[in-house]
Amino acid sequence: MIITTTPIPGVAIIDLKLIQDDRGFFARSFCRQEFIDAGLEPLVEQCNLSYNHRAGTLRGMHFQVEPAPEAKLVRCTRGAIVDVIVDLRPASPTRLQHVAVELTADNRRALYVPPFFAHGYQTLTDDTEVTYQVSGAYTPGTERGLRHDDPALGLSWPVPVAVISAKDAGWPLLSQREADGRITPAASATSAGASAQAPTREPVEVRS
Repeated sequence: MIITTTPIPGVAIIDLKLIQDDRGFFARSFCRQEFIDAGLEPLVEQCNLSYNHRAGTLRGMHFQVEPAPEAKLVRCTRGAIVDVIVDLRPASPTRLQHVAVELTADNRRALYVPPFFAHGYQTLTDDTEVTYQVSGAYTPGTERGLRHDDPALGLSWPVPVAVISAKDAGWPLLSQREADGRITPAASATSAGASAQAPTREPVEVRS
């Protein structure tokens, strides 16, 4: 595997290291020890698959809170998506910055999503499948979400939204989440060794 870090600490892009011959290729798509060496969460508790009929389908922005935050490894195995994650870690100097990566069946790229990041994607083709390796079991009551078009997130989607669930369309704005205490506001967040600063929304975008 080729593990590439990004300007947002903890986020990594995973590419395959192909061993090719006249039959095709062989590649390792996950290695616990390589994840540990790269500082990534290696635990895989569940593997999930989502299928999407239409291009323009949008899922997100989802995240999990204590006591069951999740890390994810996301890969598109059929079709193509733009995968977007937003840093929601309270004391992070990159809080509210996001990473957008094009994942396709052809580039076989994966995105590692640390805990406390909101995650969503939009399909670029019909009949798209996406797989998730997840570090924790689904825990009812810990799922939260944010609007994909929340101005506070500053996200740019590649195509008009063609399909979105009522649940995802109805998530609250970040300001509402912070006001009711369901996300720790940046102003009150501190941690050892971390200094508070105003968050920026500079994106990190990667295309195939």
